[in-house]
Amino acid sequence: MTPDAALAALRARADARKAMEMTAYHKAKRVCLGVSNPGIDDLVKTWKRGLVLHDRLALAEGLWRSDVHEARVAAAKLLTGTRFRPDDGAVWDMIVSWVPEFDAWAIADHAAIAGQRRLLADPSRLDTVEGWTRAPLLWTRRAALVMTLPWARLEAPAPDDLARRERILGWMAGYVADPEWFIQKAVAWWLRDLSKRDPDRTRAFLEAEGTALKYFARREAARHLSSSARKNPGGAPAGAGGKAPDPA
Repeated sequence: MTPDAALAALRARADARKAMEMTAYHKAKRVCLGVSNPGIDDLVKTWKRGLVLHDRLALAEGLWRSDVHEARVAAAKLLTGTRFRPDDGAVWDMIVSWVPEFDAWAIADHAAIAGQRRLLADPSRLDTVEGWTRAPLLWTRRAALVMTLPWARLEAPAPDDLARRERILGWMAGYVADPEWFIQKAVAWWLRDLSKRDPDRTRAFLEAEGTALKYFARREAARHLSSSARKNPGGAPAGAGGKAPDPA
């Protein structure tokens, strides 16, 4: 499978009306074909069969460089949910190379999700991710939380993983006053997932650091906690900025 052949397969599923809606919604200057997420999934599953790592990387990079919305999503999906044994740094390096080009939540989140297993395979890569927390680009800052979601979801974390979780919560403390809607949403997503495994730690974070969160984010973070944890400390909803569909 070549990038040109993969692009042709995506174009064969194009929907002009949906493409116009997507272009207006994502507000990024790139071509949208109007292919649904399940449609991309179907194609990626077919492409993955029989592709050795080198060829999968070449296909992913070719699709990413096309700068077509669905092609970039497909590129991320090609590197998602796979155990590369032994872990190959080339996959991680490719994902990291994409981060400065993030400019819309759908592509950024798909790529960040592709990086989750690579982080679990080598947690020392958190050193790289920590640098993203101070980036001027909001999508880079958001990626640091989306990519580290596995540490919010561990059922029985080992001591080292608990330490990593605390490290990430330390980053998050610097995010709570960020006015960007997508940053607030990412904090809420992380804490909501953590609350299902460690409600006490989630409550402690919300009590100590969560007062600066916008009302909608605090409410979402505390969705699975007691009603008292959902209250806005100021007693009134804080402005959430422009409303957007839930990217989580």
